[in-house]
Amino acid sequence: MLVLDTADLPAAERAEAYHAAAAGESGSCSVEQETYGDQLWKRLELWHFGPITMFATEGSGMRIWRTPRHARSDSSNTVSVITQSSGTGAFSWNGHQQHVATGSLALAHKTAGYEYGWSGSGLSLAFMVDAERLGLPEHMVRTAIPLLSTSSITPLLLSHLRALHRDADRLSADEGADAIGDATLALTRALVASVGTRGATRRGIAEETALTRILAHVRTHLADPHLTPQRIAHAHAISLRTLYRICEEGGISLEQWIIHRRLDGARRDLAAPEHAHRAIDSIARSWGFTHPAHFSRRFRAVYGMAPREWRRSQAGRRTLS
Repeated sequence: MLVLDTADLPAAERAEAYHAAAAGESGSCSVEQETYGDQLWKRLELWHFGPITMFATEGSGMRIWRTPRHARSDSSNTVSVITQSSGTGAFSWNGHQQHVATGSLALAHKTAGYEYGWSGSGLSLAFMVDAERLGLPEHMVRTAIPLLSTSSITPLLLSHLRALHRDADRLSADEGADAIGDATLALTRALVASVGTRGATRRGIAEETALTRILAHVRTHLADPHLTPQRIAHAHAISLRTLYRICEEGGISLEQWIIHRRLDGARRDLAAPEHAHRAIDSIARSWGFTHPAHFSRRFRAVYGMAPREWRRSQAGRRTLS
């Protein structure tokens, strides 16, 4: 959902408009823009997924900071996870400084204060959750802030966040949006626990979020034709028996879950105008199906028509509309 596009505003009003939008959506803050007038541009979008609010901020360079004083003026206390989809961000908190590029994450706690920004053009992608919903002690979150690069959960959460952004309009309007937010929350808990604590608390959160982490891993590797339960179990340092037990307790048949997610992805690509030039077999391979006949048979069994028929029907609907 588009919140602000400064291209629609007079140059003199853009800085104030962005500050008001940022403060209105995520809380009290200070903002310093790298450029002003016609050189300043910002586009701010947000989406809601249950307990999670996701933001995409694109535009010219800036610096935004929140202090404990800012936090005291707000009624909310939030935790944010931030990355860059383009450009390189700079994050700092309590002496900790890090560059945030496309392959890294920053963790911010509102009451602790932090600073974030980039130079030139950039696209920042972030989500925010109420600290109470996260359900972890503040000291645990603060301990985790400088250690995210050491966590095995970071790539999973990063991939999950980018996948949400690619299809945010549709997913946020879907009836499963709340469940997506809950999964994001579970991954965030796992991320913090993986580096922010030890002992029984860490083990408890690891067990609580095991299924979420497994499914996030699978989503990331759906296109890999060699994705097998054995490889999934190995990636999570658990036995095959434990993997099946975790899935069964979550009401999931792992192999069927993988097949249906792959089929759903292929079905979307077959209907998408931007993939109209691609052969059906190519699309099937990009979703992990190595045998065209097997793909066609499974597709027909689930959707009641062959892939070619589905593609033709969707092209006809676009022509009529």
